[in-house]
Amino acid sequence: MHTASVIRLGTPADYAAAAAVYRRASLSNAGDRDNLLTHPEFLVLPPDGIADGRTHVAEEDGSVVGFATWVETADGIDLDDVFVDPDWRRRGIGAALVARIVDVLRARGARRLEVTANPHALPFYRSVGFVEVGRAVTQFSDAPRMALVIR
Repeated sequence: MHTASVIRLGTPADYAAAAAVYRRASLSNAGDRDNLLTHPEFLVLPPDGIADGRTHVAEEDGSVVGFATWVETADGIDLDDVFVDPDWRRRGIGAALVARIVDVLRARGARRLEVTANPHALPFYRSVGFVEVGRAVTQFSDAPRMALVIR
């Protein structure tokens, strides 16, 4: 297993690269592609995660190859995004990004991280310790709600 050479807090200078990863990764899933192309507004990465200091990026050979963002909600803390460029998947980058977010949240005193999981990504979320705790309604379908206890 390989992890990214550098995982660091994203900066505004990383936005364009992260947005490109977001689009490539989103469209790489055949099960989501048609809905996303019909609604291209969902292919635009909101800039607030990077601007607010809630996004960490994975950098390999000087290029952003993935990122993860967390967000505070009325009910707790959610993992808002985890995206890895399709050419860099299955190298431990997504797991390393989740681990970094967990470390950051642990330092802030958080005890739980939740995510509304894309059904296609269930094996990934399970592999990093999330368990299903319910269902959520999303724009396109129902999706599993998952939680990770932060120790």
